[in-house]
Amino acid sequence: MESMSRKSALKAKPELGQAETSSRPIALLQWYDRHRRRLPWRAMPGETPDPYRVWLSEIMLQQTTVKAVVPYFEKFVARWPDVTALGNASQDDVLRMWAGLGYYSRARNLYACAVAVTREHGGVFPDTEEGLRALPGIGPYTAAAIAAIAFDRHTMPVDGNIERVVSRLFAVEEELPQAKPLIQQLAATLLANSRAGDSAQALMDLGASICTPKKPACALCPFTEDCTARAQGTQDTFPRKAPKKSGTLRRGAAFVVIRGDELLVRSRPEKGLLGGMTEVPGSDWLAGHDDATAKQQAPELKGLSRWQRQVGVVTHVFTHFPLELVVYTAKAEARTRAPAGMRWVPIATLADEALPNVMRKVIAHALDLSTAPPS
Repeated sequence: MESMSRKSALKAKPELGQAETSSRPIALLQWYDRHRRRLPWRAMPGETPDPYRVWLSEIMLQQTTVKAVVPYFEKFVARWPDVTALGNASQDDVLRMWAGLGYYSRARNLYACAVAVTREHGGVFPDTEEGLRALPGIGPYTAAAIAAIAFDRHTMPVDGNIERVVSRLFAVEEELPQAKPLIQQLAATLLANSRAGDSAQALMDLGASICTPKKPACALCPFTEDCTARAQGTQDTFPRKAPKKSGTLRRGAAFVVIRGDELLVRSRPEKGLLGGMTEVPGSDWLAGHDDATAKQQAPELKGLSRWQRQVGVVTHVFTHFPLELVVYTAKAEARTRAPAGMRWVPIATLADEALPNVMRKVIAHALDLSTAPPS
């Protein structure tokens, strides 16, 4: 089979469901039945999938690894065993439980979706892609994944693992993200007539365990004799991707104020980056920001000691830009009131606050703690 551009693939589309590919869905499911991963949200053979667990895992897994998600998933289902329990929780509690998992808009959307399912659907998830897409935080991929895995709808969700498998199997030359519609069409040819959810999860597992980004274990793949990229010896070069654009470095300052055994914090605005999360006071994060300008945004408290700049900087990388923060510390006198919009919290209970990783780094840097997450 020759490498496929969009044009050639579209011409070939009538042939893709015929004899030469009819064995692929069967081979894929046979491989899956022997090698499926055991995951806490995945139904075992003979069990009925739980839409709540499927939905929760899919939201958590967006741009996050399975290894990172498992402990968060288990904490969530232990605290909120069904969507109604989650929908009756508070957003602050959800953000606290989510803290450290990153991409915090997912947590806000997760909560909004749980509320919608609880209040508008009686605690029952819609069982169609269309119905699922009408819920907060559920886009085309997530709707397809839940529809296929939870309700066995005949649809193929395409995540990063599936993109990689399909782009290699068909040697799709078009670069991502432009190639997504083509890959979606080709992935659909790997759907079995039944067990749609298993077909999708099989491709996900294949990409995660065999058709990995580097050094794929092609000899163990059910498509080993049928993969165009492997036949060409070019599997490591797929999927084709346009060069990433790195964001402009932004700088700012963080101000860590201690009052005895308490820390001064505030909540970020609900909308925007890290919306609703807890942070120490800080300056704006801007390209070209200098220390003097940033320091002018320090909080004003009566009886505050002189600001001490900590050695080094805290670095963090967001999706669209890298960040460097200078950290200043100061001590406040007992009974010093917090400025408007801020509050004192015990340092001993910081683990219960909805602190994003960048703020955990800042606090650990300021207090010389050994609990800072890796960069």
